[in-house]
Amino acid sequence: MQAAYLSAGMKIGITCPSGYVAHSRIEQALHLLHAQGYATVVGKTIGLGAHYFAGTDEERLADLQAMMDDPSIHAIWMGRGGYGMSRIIDQIDFSKFLKHPKWICGFSDITVLHSHIQAHFGIPTMHSLMCGSVAADNWEKEPVQSFLNALQGKPLRYEMPAHAMNVLGQTEAPLVGGNLAILAHLTGSSSQIDTKDKILFIEDIGEHVYQIDRMLYTLQRSGQLSQLKGLLVGSFTDIEDTERPFGQSVQEVIWDKVAGYGYPVCFNMPCGHQYDNRALRLECPMNKLLLKIKRCFLVFKLIRFPSSL
Repeated sequence: MQAAYLSAGMKIGITCPSGYVAHSRIEQALHLLHAQGYATVVGKTIGLGAHYFAGTDEERLADLQAMMDDPSIHAIWMGRGGYGMSRIIDQIDFSKFLKHPKWICGFSDITVLHSHIQAHFGIPTMHSLMCGSVAADNWEKEPVQSFLNALQGKPLRYEMPAHAMNVLGQTEAPLVGGNLAILAHLTGSSSQIDTKDKILFIEDIGEHVYQIDRMLYTLQRSGQLSQLKGLLVGSFTDIEDTERPFGQSVQEVIWDKVAGYGYPVCFNMPCGHQYDNRALRLECPMNKLLLKIKRCFLVFKLIRFPSSL
């Protein structure tokens, strides 16, 4: 079961189930979607504030629920992330969403929703930039174009320079994951993803090196790293060290946890909290995800799969 790919005339809803976002931050995203021929509906949480959040828990839940229940909406694109999905995830009713699946698009705190949907229903979602990242001068840039291509079901192929710590190999499997702090936070909850025989993607921002180490130990000790088919490491931006240095880089911390398992590991994936945040389709059951890691470059290819099972 999965959502249909989008074509002109289909409707995209925009909501913010986590942190506050001003309406002005989504205006370019609206212009972009309209230029592509999509209809849009803007949720009540855009521009709505309740301290840090885009409205109260009840307001954010109601706005997201309305869009998930609406069969005329084919994709839900988040205004921004931040924090807040964990406060409402257990109150969401997925019954109508299951009858009319739609693409859930976003990243960072939206990893909670991605993971919950994949843990319970196995329905594909999309790790992508959010509305607040669209600007007048980046419509033709790779992050925006990859998002549009992913929505339309086009193949995704990414090449980037290889990292010295890459573990060479080739694998095919569904892709899961997202923000590392969120994945660690969900461990032991009903939203924890099943990583067995999957390719795991991780990224993060604003953490200390020792915190990254601790999060990875959480995944390792809970068995989430041992039976992977591969690991993709996205951007780890604004990472800090302690006054007394931890003694390893983030890349070394990650490599130490997974190199012994023998599956392919790729660093430098252009996804995460950075300008070059390209789209990834998560948990695609009939998708052929081809990950080739070579000595000089990585080829990541996501081939189109049927729009319905």
